[in-house]
Amino acid sequence: MDATSAARKSMISLHRASEPDVLKPLISRARLDSDERSRTLGYAAGLMADLREAQHSGWVNQFLQEYRLNTSEGIALLSLAEAFLRVPDPTTADLLISDKLGEADWKSHSGKSSSQMVNSATWGLVMGRALVGEGESGPLRRLLSRAGEPFVRQAVGAAMRLMGEVFVMGRTIDEALKRMKKPENKGFVASFDMLGEAARTQKDAERYYAAYRKAIQAVGKESKSGHSVSVKLSALHPRYEVPQYDRCVPELTDMLAHLCQLAADRNVALTVDAEEDERLDMSLDIIEAVAKRQELRDWDGFGMAVQAYGKRANAVIDWADSLGRPMNVRLVKGAYWDTEIKKAQVEGLSGYPVFTRKAATDVCYLACVRDLLEAKNLRPAFASHNALTVATILEWAGDRRDFEFQRLHGMGEGLYERLVRERGYDCRIYAPVGGHKDLLAYLVRRLLENGANTSFVHQMGDDSLSEEELLADPVEHIESVARTRHPGIPLPVDMMVHWRNSQGIDLKDRPILLKTASDIEAVPFEPEGTDAVHADPLHPSGRARKAIEAARTPDDDVHAAITRAQAAYRDWERTPIHDRATTLERFADLLEENRIELMALCVKEAFKSIPDALAEVREAADFCRYYAYQARTDLAPRTLPGPTGERNELKMEGRGTWATVAPWNFPLAIFVGQNAAALVTGNTVVAKPAPQTPSIARKVVEIAHAAGIPEDALNLVTGGADVGAELVSDNRIAGVAFTGSTATAKRIAHTILVDEERPIIPFIAETGGINAMIVDSTALPEQVVADVITSAFKSAGQRCSAMRLLLLQEDIAEEMEEMIAGAMATLIIGDPGDPATDVGPVIDRSSYDKLMAYRETMRPRWLATTHVPEEGLFVPPTMIGLDSMDDLDKEWFGPILHVATWKGGKLAETIERVNAKKYGLTMGLHSRIARSAEIAEDLARIGNLYVNRNMVGAIVGSQPFGGEGMSGTGPKAGGPNYLPRFCAERAISVDTTSAGGNASLLNMDES
Repeated sequence: MDATSAARKSMISLHRASEPDVLKPLISRARLDSDERSRTLGYAAGLMADLREAQHSGWVNQFLQEYRLNTSEGIALLSLAEAFLRVPDPTTADLLISDKLGEADWKSHSGKSSSQMVNSATWGLVMGRALVGEGESGPLRRLLSRAGEPFVRQAVGAAMRLMGEVFVMGRTIDEALKRMKKPENKGFVASFDMLGEAARTQKDAERYYAAYRKAIQAVGKESKSGHSVSVKLSALHPRYEVPQYDRCVPELTDMLAHLCQLAADRNVALTVDAEEDERLDMSLDIIEAVAKRQELRDWDGFGMAVQAYGKRANAVIDWADSLGRPMNVRLVKGAYWDTEIKKAQVEGLSGYPVFTRKAATDVCYLACVRDLLEAKNLRPAFASHNALTVATILEWAGDRRDFEFQRLHGMGEGLYERLVRERGYDCRIYAPVGGHKDLLAYLVRRLLENGANTSFVHQMGDDSLSEEELLADPVEHIESVARTRHPGIPLPVDMMVHWRNSQGIDLKDRPILLKTASDIEAVPFEPEGTDAVHADPLHPSGRARKAIEAARTPDDDVHAAITRAQAAYRDWERTPIHDRATTLERFADLLEENRIELMALCVKEAFKSIPDALAEVREAADFCRYYAYQARTDLAPRTLPGPTGERNELKMEGRGTWATVAPWNFPLAIFVGQNAAALVTGNTVVAKPAPQTPSIARKVVEIAHAAGIPEDALNLVTGGADVGAELVSDNRIAGVAFTGSTATAKRIAHTILVDEERPIIPFIAETGGINAMIVDSTALPEQVVADVITSAFKSAGQRCSAMRLLLLQEDIAEEMEEMIAGAMATLIIGDPGDPATDVGPVIDRSSYDKLMAYRETMRPRWLATTHVPEEGLFVPPTMIGLDSMDDLDKEWFGPILHVATWKGGKLAETIERVNAKKYGLTMGLHSRIARSAEIAEDLARIGNLYVNRNMVGAIVGSQPFGGEGMSGTGPKAGGPNYLPRFCAERAISVDTTSAGGNASLLNMDES
């Protein structure tokens, strides 16, 4: 095995390894001996003095010092800067100003700075606060009231432009080059980056590519400047994702090679930026392919960034060195820490790809410093604002000068000036270039997400921290905590605290994804039923899936199944709660052990994509473990207070035999959830799956019986509507849990109430909805686009929670519709078993015909649609424009999105119009105005409200799911109130006085 392959293999073992194991070899590499430590502290003290002096000179430093991130004013200012410049309408701008400035104490900052520019910016913020704040009075308020909101908007706009000056080197590359010639940048060079959000559309990617080309050409005209350009691969392709590897990697390789050739011809260095962990392997494949191109082999300007918070950082450096060619390597701490932690938890992965302690990242960074200084082919660039880190590099480098330091524009001024101008070290400023409207927002988000108070820059501004604390040795700290993971960040498996989080599969790891797809394909599947009416080719190999029609003959006698369940009830109900809960936990374990077969059934019978199929298995396991925990904690008999001589107790017991009716769109998760809840509460069950998905239900019941649930306690009946009607109409049924259409739910409700001789039984219904997402002009467009695509089109729009109605503030509607249309054009529609597929077919011919007929009637109103395979039940994702939200009065269960507009400032009225549709399942809101979220919480008559995220994928125990109104009865599945609905509450009161009274009172100590 060559060195390059060995390094890649090492990355695999390190990726999600335990923190202690990864840190063990790094500590020896990062450790300073006593003499080194002494000298390093001396260097660092001098750098600290330079930093503190710089904080009091220059308006940029004073601005950052005045509004630090660990102050309420600093956070308010950054939050305002993140959204203000993209708001086109005055109404929403005023609401945003009021929301962000209304609570902070701007007057306390007025006139304090020695910089007139900082004081001018503060004065604008004071004026904004005075106009919008409660309780303000006096001449200033009266003046501003006469001047009106335009005056305040101008003042706040001026402050935002100053913020842009802080973080953005220039709005254009020419402006940035000009600024680098100013005296404060003397001796420094720059790495220019056309930063911004990742491309969401092909148009975005083409715009970024053109910007990079222009930057290289502009920098090349100043060939002696030493400036360079940084490139973000996610900006060059709208689908830079592991499932799209075969498409995006070759295209990105060619684009990067063309940019590199352009840079090499002009003697301009080019560095590929690091991004999220899931893209690391793809980026290395692209970089290696470009690095090995013959025409670029001798070019010494090619480079890449390495993030030290990643557990694979040292292996990446080894890999870069093994390429055997000159490479520049920028070592950074890391920019996506919060995201990496959350992703691993949500996806239930085995561990984290990043360190959980900042000190551990510092240790890794120092170990990487040694690696880079010892490398044969690499020229290091050390990006840091930490005085101790810089001092350590100086100590280890000795007299060497064949490396450079780097800092961010707007941060760390004073740290490097003396090193550059007096001692001859190289330092490069990482210089973002772009319009303030987009770029300032991006940079502020990175600062808010990753500028934790533990960072050196923010700690420097904390007067309560001593120099000794600021310069503490990270190695000593990590050893003092035994190299352990941060106690406040549990492993993903332990995230839910009281029950084990379900296991995920790292589908962002390409070898794992491909193996999973291959394993799924290998699972044999023969559709049930002999009277299927058609076959649907899903890909060129001709693999067919026969639809199962509702008229299929049932495989079991409903009456007999209920009889068996009733006979089993008494023994099962008397089984101790703890034992029933333990059985559910075994059930969850077996579901995970059989997950490939279950996923295959979901893909082949229900047309689920691979990620959706995995989510089904995980949610099913989560339901089992969560309900087991809830049963143990909430269903045990409770002693209630009462008078002396009396025992009062409340018991939660089963009701009898339940009928559960599950849908085809969640044929595994909802089927398991309904039955697990009924069983753990002591009931027996007759379960009916949707007629389209009997094989999934049959496998689940088989697994449940293997877990220890008695066969007669869980009975399966299959078939169509006639079977369901017979089941719920039997007056021996003690309760019904149903998920499906509103019309069917109403029929069931009527059936169980119309018989006067029948007891009143509980009915739990979850149905659909006209689920709306409301977007105002403060929302981040790129985030909205991603969430719209996921909410409206993933799972072929066949989720009960899927978005049916998008309500765009009219001021941004045209721009948003264009972006959504562009993102729709990148969707891959096809075989759900193909890892690259985004949208598969709809469930059956009946659904297909209904959706296609409706879509055709709305053809004049199409805003965008997509191409689909010619054969198969593929409904093209389609966006339809409406004159008014009132034009949509029913749910269309498929990949069809309706769009209407609303007026800024009319959020409350808009929510009430959505309420008037009488559905109440899910609603989304995208807004940077906190007060808007409060209005939605107050007014929306909705089961699940999602703010600044997509509207699908509720998590058991975290986001209990269910609707109200025409969307269901509740209680919510996966929530704390679900199990009691399956129970009979029985209160027992016993007079104990006649049997000797309360024994605890006898011989009571009267003292």
